[in-house]
Amino acid sequence: MTESASIDFRRVTAVEDVRQLLLDIHVEVRGDFGLMGQPFQSVERFNERLSSYSSRPGWEAVLGYAGEEPVGFAFAVPLVADTRWWTSMRNPLPRSYTEETGTRTLALNEILVRKPWRGTGVARRLHDELISGRSEERVTLLVNPDHGGGKLKAVYEAWGYQQIGTQQPFSDSPVYAVMMRPMGIASGGRPARG
Repeated sequence: MTESASIDFRRVTAVEDVRQLLLDIHVEVRGDFGLMGQPFQSVERFNERLSSYSSRPGWEAVLGYAGEEPVGFAFAVPLVADTRWWTSMRNPLPRSYTEETGTRTLALNEILVRKPWRGTGVARRLHDELISGRSEERVTLLVNPDHGGGKLKAVYEAWGYQQIGTQQPFSDSPVYAVMMRPMGIASGGRPARG
């Protein structure tokens, strides 16, 4: 286990500055979990999704570094009025819940941490750094509920996320648990004190 106290975070809004690094970390981390043989997880498909997400207004990534060594990343983008985020829900949610403005909901697209830093709190720190200072009301993410025997979903629940449904956004993707939480949640999944 590698110490996480000395991690520095760098915010990026221009994907071309970090594209190859994100692709390399994707291959390494997803390879660690034996997922690179799945078409949906291929570097080409990840790069397509990265291009799509990063072309939208408000896309931002946070990269963590131990010195000059990258430890992982997280990136997200606000959901705009014509988003397709909610169209793949297995059980549609009320329009009042899914109506987006570009400032209501932040979609957390990815969090990946390299093996030496897993289990050290780096994922939570990347998450918190990414959403800190954001103006959206809430944050949503998709998680494969079977990954790690449900442990990954349990981590997000500990961070204050609740499952609101399921969806399969791509024909070759897993069926994901759709999770949501308000932005004002402090560490440990409790509401922040105002």
